[in-house]
Amino acid sequence: MSFKSKTEQSSRSFVSKKWTFLLCLSCFCAGILFTNRMVAVPESKAIMRTTAVEAEKLKLISEGCNLKAKGEKHVSKDIIGEVFKTHNAIQTLDKTISNLEMELAAARAAQESLHGGSPLSGDVSRVGSSRKRKYLMVIGINTAFSSRKRRDSVRATWMPQGEKRKKLEDEKGIIVRFVIGHSATSGGILDRAIEAEDKKHGDFLRLDHVEGYLELSAKTKIYFATAVALWDADFYVKVDDDVHVNIATLGETLVRHRKKPRVYIGCMKSGPVLSQKGVRYHEPEHWKFGETGNKYFRHATGQLYAISKDLASYISINQHVLHKYANEDVSLGSWFIGLDVEHIDDRRLCCGTPPDCEWKAQAGNICVASFDWTCSGICRSADRIKEVHRRCGEGENALWSATF
Repeated sequence: MSFKSKTEQSSRSFVSKKWTFLLCLSCFCAGILFTNRMVAVPESKAIMRTTAVEAEKLKLISEGCNLKAKGEKHVSKDIIGEVFKTHNAIQTLDKTISNLEMELAAARAAQESLHGGSPLSGDVSRVGSSRKRKYLMVIGINTAFSSRKRRDSVRATWMPQGEKRKKLEDEKGIIVRFVIGHSATSGGILDRAIEAEDKKHGDFLRLDHVEGYLELSAKTKIYFATAVALWDADFYVKVDDDVHVNIATLGETLVRHRKKPRVYIGCMKSGPVLSQKGVRYHEPEHWKFGETGNKYFRHATGQLYAISKDLASYISINQHVLHKYANEDVSLGSWFIGLDVEHIDDRRLCCGTPPDCEWKAQAGNICVASFDWTCSGICRSADRIKEVHRRCGEGENALWSATF
């Protein structure tokens, strides 16, 4: 009994040690496994958390850059907008100043006409109503007392008459007038003849000016001053009564430069300064232009030229201090020296008579004005202008279908 008991006790002790060892080993392995899981999960979560934070930072930086770029773009747009507004404000102010100057010129012209007591065009009485209307251009045809046949030839060709002339003013915004002053003996036979002709046709602009060939520079000044006082137009044109004009082509040409503030349009030239007495176009003040043989500054030839409203207003306001040279085209060019004026040289304003203007018309390049250089106008214009009109004219439909 006692031996058996000892054997069983020894067996139980062995089993207990064996199982204890296995249990310890199992616990050790389980502990290692548990510890690895506990360590691995936080590290993974930490990495994920770090990655998320960095991504958030990158997002914030990216958004910050985008916001900065957008902000800079917005600021840039704001600056451009302010510059544009300032530019418009300056243009508006400049236009307002020009209008005020024009009103001053109108008041001055009206006052001088009252004091002078000289005959002026009946258009003067319509200054108030005319100023409300905006016109494209005023065409002043320079004429003389002795040029009745020339005037009639112009009326029969390129200058609309009667209701058509009124339609031209109302629908196209184009004023056309013969420009003339008065004789040395105001109210004499010459003046009465012009008054009778004006009563018949109603197409004269009378100036407070004594007519004379050597007074063309003064007449040009007074014409622009009077025209800008009577009509608010974009352009003011001067043309001689022995030149053929295509009005629609002239209007289309000028419209291209409408947005420019100070333009001087014509066939620009620079002829010699003639110091020899007795020759045509002699320049008494030749010494002002340097040595003998020198040339004039660039200026438009006198047969036809156009100036913008700002320049016409400038002439009107400063007419009393603008110097007059012997030749009116030289005088006009001299008035613009020192000003910010754009000179536009357009050779279509000085085409020759047929076949020159005819060939150009057939090629689709219709001339604005045609004349003979040798005569400084169409030679024997009263007899030949109808032929020039027939061969070089743009056609009546061109004027009424034109849009300016």
